[in-house]
Amino acid sequence: MNLDEYFERIGFHGSYDAPDLATLKRIHKRHVMSIPFENLDMHCGETLTMDLQVIFDKLVRSRRGGWCLENNLLFGWALREMGYTTTTLGSRVFLNPLKGYSDAEEHLFNTVDIDGVAHLTDVSYGLSLQIWEPLELVSGKDQVQLPGTFRLEEQSGVWTLGKIARKPKIPNPQFANMSLINKTETQPLYRFTMDPRTAEDFLETNHQLQTDPSSMFNRKSLCSLQTATGFKALIGWTYSEVTYKPEEGVDVFHMRKVPDDEIEQVLRDEFQVTLQNKLQPVSRKSCLTL
Repeated sequence: MNLDEYFERIGFHGSYDAPDLATLKRIHKRHVMSIPFENLDMHCGETLTMDLQVIFDKLVRSRRGGWCLENNLLFGWALREMGYTTTTLGSRVFLNPLKGYSDAEEHLFNTVDIDGVAHLTDVSYGLSLQIWEPLELVSGKDQVQLPGTFRLEEQSGVWTLGKIARKPKIPNPQFANMSLINKTETQPLYRFTMDPRTAEDFLETNHQLQTDPSSMFNRKSLCSLQTATGFKALIGWTYSEVTYKPEEGVDVFHMRKVPDDEIEQVLRDEFQVTLQNKLQPVSRKSCLTL
């Protein structure tokens, strides 16, 4: 694995002599703008692995994307190679239909210590809930980014991350009542403690999320990528381009259906993703929202 290859993949050009906050912010943002959040292998008859070399070859050399167990594992490796002090953590994700958190830790992410101050980094939550830059690990502070306002709360050693969003604006009334549209302005993301984790702690989760019929990753094929003004996503057969407009207090959702014979073209043109095997798009009812 080669750090220069990773830098080329995310379009990072600059010095990384000092593992400082400014560089961390640049790397974080370049990653989410360059490497998609996606689960397409699952719907191409392939199995996702937590082998770091396999992940590097896929995301960097084959220019694919991945889910949190791939993206954040790769990101943690890159940060350590650059000289950052990182800790891998796990979180229980908020499930909208249940109005509560998953029983198991299903999400992997990293914290980074810079001059004694901890920062939460997460390059793979995807869609409208994706942070663009690290969040200072401090309780009760609004941290404003273009996607919205993020806030961490700590109580008795348990941290909760949430987001205050803007109202969705859907110009095409055909999509106004789709279950993909989250109209909740205050959205919990996940809950965690500071107990360190390793990749091995997620092996069972990696298997379960791919094989459990109720897993949202089983029930939806998805590919999303952050853009300079918002994000774009292909979920099942629905393609969306979302523009954040904080000055108007809205996020604008332009959505359309994609025919089967255009799916691969959309993946190539919009996400620079080329698949080796045939994709079987899936869009069954799940808790996933844009």
